[in-house]
Amino acid sequence: MEGRFLALNKADASGIRRWSEIYREDLSTCISQCGQGSRYCFSWKATLCQGHITSCKMLGTRAYFAVSRHFTTSQNFKSKLKVAVIGQSTFAAEVYKLLRNDGHKVVGVFTVPDRETREDPLASTAATDNVPVFKVKAWRKQGKPLAEVVSKYKSLSAELNVLPFCSQFIPMDVINYPRLKSICYHPSLLPKHRGVSAINWTLISGDSEAGFSIFWADDGLDTGPVLLQRSCKVEPNDTVDSLYNRFLYPEGIKAMAKAVNMVADGTAPKVPQSEEGASYEPSLSKEQLQMVNWDRPASVVHNFIRGLDSVPGAWTLLNNEKVKLFGSQLWNKPKPDGNVVEIKGLADKGIVHPEGLLIPCKDGSMVNIQRIVVGGRMISAAKYGREEKDRESVQLTDDEKEMIIALKFIWEGILNIGVEQSTDFFATGAGSMDVVRLIEEIKDKLKITLQNEDLFMATTFKEFSETFVLKARGDVGRREVQHSCIKLHVNNIDVSFPHQLFINGEFVDSESGAVLESVNPSDESVICQVQRASAADVHVAVQAAKVAFESGEWSKINARDRGLLMYRLADLMEQHKEELATIESLDSGAVYTLALKTHVGMSIETWRYFAGWCDKIHGSTIPISHARPNRNLTITKKEPIGVCGLVTPWNYPLMMLSWKMAACLAAGNTVVMKPAQVSPLSALKFAELSVRAGFPPGVINILPGTGAEAGNAIASHPDVRKLGFTGSTGVGQVIMRNCADSNLKRVSLELGGKSPLIIFDDCDLDRAVRMGKSGVFFNKGENCIAAGRLFVESSIHDEFVKRVLQGTKKLVIGDPFKRNTQHGPQNHKAHLDKLVEFCAVGVKEGAKLECGGKRVNRTGYFFEPTVFTNVEDHMYIAREESFGPVMVISKFASGDVDAVIKRANNTEFGLASGVFTKDISRALYVAEKIDAGTVFVNTYNKTDVAAPFGGFKQSGFGKDLGEEALNEYLKTKCITLEY
Repeated sequence: MEGRFLALNKADASGIRRWSEIYREDLSTCISQCGQGSRYCFSWKATLCQGHITSCKMLGTRAYFAVSRHFTTSQNFKSKLKVAVIGQSTFAAEVYKLLRNDGHKVVGVFTVPDRETREDPLASTAATDNVPVFKVKAWRKQGKPLAEVVSKYKSLSAELNVLPFCSQFIPMDVINYPRLKSICYHPSLLPKHRGVSAINWTLISGDSEAGFSIFWADDGLDTGPVLLQRSCKVEPNDTVDSLYNRFLYPEGIKAMAKAVNMVADGTAPKVPQSEEGASYEPSLSKEQLQMVNWDRPASVVHNFIRGLDSVPGAWTLLNNEKVKLFGSQLWNKPKPDGNVVEIKGLADKGIVHPEGLLIPCKDGSMVNIQRIVVGGRMISAAKYGREEKDRESVQLTDDEKEMIIALKFIWEGILNIGVEQSTDFFATGAGSMDVVRLIEEIKDKLKITLQNEDLFMATTFKEFSETFVLKARGDVGRREVQHSCIKLHVNNIDVSFPHQLFINGEFVDSESGAVLESVNPSDESVICQVQRASAADVHVAVQAAKVAFESGEWSKINARDRGLLMYRLADLMEQHKEELATIESLDSGAVYTLALKTHVGMSIETWRYFAGWCDKIHGSTIPISHARPNRNLTITKKEPIGVCGLVTPWNYPLMMLSWKMAACLAAGNTVVMKPAQVSPLSALKFAELSVRAGFPPGVINILPGTGAEAGNAIASHPDVRKLGFTGSTGVGQVIMRNCADSNLKRVSLELGGKSPLIIFDDCDLDRAVRMGKSGVFFNKGENCIAAGRLFVESSIHDEFVKRVLQGTKKLVIGDPFKRNTQHGPQNHKAHLDKLVEFCAVGVKEGAKLECGGKRVNRTGYFFEPTVFTNVEDHMYIAREESFGPVMVISKFASGDVDAVIKRANNTEFGLASGVFTKDISRALYVAEKIDAGTVFVNTYNKTDVAAPFGGFKQSGFGKDLGEEALNEYLKTKCITLEY
């Protein structure tokens, strides 16, 4: 038979030898089956190609029948092998499962001994199937195979050894013993990066490609012929963990199973490794090899740190303290402000800032470190050098307690020890693959997706279980923030609220130490001192908001989870509504019952309304002309703008915050907000509740301060992309200029008003009187849409005035916390003085003061509800906004509809308006002709969270509330595809 083989020409001979190698058949079988007929059939290049069967058939050789029989068998009746699995970790356990699913018989598994009482996952998995398990400490001693171990192995009579994640040296007596030898997994694209630290060196070397190889084991170190390879692109910020999780782990498991099937059906190649490009790097287990050399370019330093990310961790000395570095990124933004730290081996200093630890490198570029390990504990690098505050324990529901029990079982299954609250995952000997297993089991069994970093940042069971619960709830931030607070007993309840700036999830003192005095308008006493934000504080807050938007947890959660956080915040506001209303009343002078119903009640409704919008924001598809012969598709996306600044007024402190911020956050933005200088307390209480609701740090930042300093700093900051403002027209003009000069940021302005209310003689007079009074005196007249001027048809003018005066004089003025009080104090003294002056001008110009017009003779900023008649169009009080409880009445000639509309429109304001008439045609005509953003018909002050709100002309532009408000905080991106 050998003679017949030698008689073949060179092409046929090489083909048969190759056939023999691939299909594990001896030469005589190959020669007898195939004979001498087709060089093409036996060409080694065609051996694995189904197409060559057709060629053989055309030639009419017996080779066709032999090869055809082989392919039919391999494709339809795949051989099942007796396999020995030699390896460890979850990876090996998953390969084991796939092999059994494919019908192969695992005759035994060889893995590492238990760590204390913790069994390797491969051993545990095999034991449940009653597969023999051998826990081998070593396969050889002094370079020689251990006869006892080898004997146990040989007794299994395996046809193939499968080595997934094998960390031990396996003797060649074992490698070569099976009929089909041994295949092994290696996490690199061989021949590059042979050795135990292959994946680390892939990243350290700056390779653009990573991958794995499955090769035929030989007596070299990762030098055997390659059976199968797969590769993936290395992303700029990939780490060992991310490559394993994204590609090496899931694809490697599937590829190992596929490789065994290829061996079984005879299609597994043996491609010799070339020595060209081959490399072997040392193990990185030695501490001196893990130290960062800063005398290199930033890209090299970044690759080194990320190459050691997770295990074992690159280290350096910060302030002479050994610190391990994780989460490296190349920095391409301006150098931030922060606290400087000394770094061993660097002349320049590092900077601890809101996004981490920034370190300059040799080439002038910088790397940013997100997490560090200090004293064995991983923390955010941004917190280095800062004292950690104790966290309150999470209060668990019954369902959550059940989930914690299940979580404990998972920990115990992985660690194989009894788990206590203080059990540290890594102190038990767990490694990186155990982390992967934990995260995967939690996802599979408890349907909660965590990241490896969640365990690194909370390594004890107590800490990790709290993190788990918060993720399950949708909470991605901390539950409570320890802070200094003001505690008072007011309105027969205990209230507490912060008095510091709220920046990046924490209450902090201002950079300058300056404060504002918050004054109780009811008795003129100082409630407390509140920290006053400077431009420097605004900058810190903007940077925190920018980090939260671009790379923080807020940027990662989906729209529906945003909605859940907003719903939770609304629920907390509901739970604290009496406290919020009390704080609002104490600080702004609002009557408590009104604060409870409107200031707080409508705020809660606003958060719930916009929470429902979070997952309903979407773009559209647009039919455009096709670029023939191809076709086109255009889609639009609605995207958040980024960091948004909000500046709100003092008349409805909490409600104005909610109107703007709820829409802003629903759209996915982050916020830096300045409440009114004179009424900041309910905003600070709101900030406290936002932390408890689970909003991540940096998403909401609240900075009490002056408009001239903090307000202008927000409007002028180049990283703020949108500003929403409610206030006076004059200040709005200044803000708009600052926004244009800084970075052309988008602006929405809700400014002054002089809203006309037209009352025709066919109205329901009782209703018109009642609503007219409410339109002026609601919330002490501190109402942006207050009816600034009433036009009353002459035929009913005197009766209307008579009834209005009767009702106005009955209004109960006094302590806003008394339940029968209808009219509380004005917000602050400067405003009270303005009202006194406003009324004096009215009298001087000849208007008739029917009642009020002066300060109430008592402590506090109380002003009498006021009514003027005989007001002519040229008068100051007819043109300017009082923003107080001052009713200005003018009469108009009966039936002269167009004339009164012209008078009503003769103002630069256009916020709101109203008309009272039973004639629906006249009502609609007036509504059409009045130049105002809101028109009320036979009602007034009827706002709703679903109805858009905003003005025309010098009353501003843009909308709060309703679906329209979302567009103020979204940008539209157009995407066109060709196919």
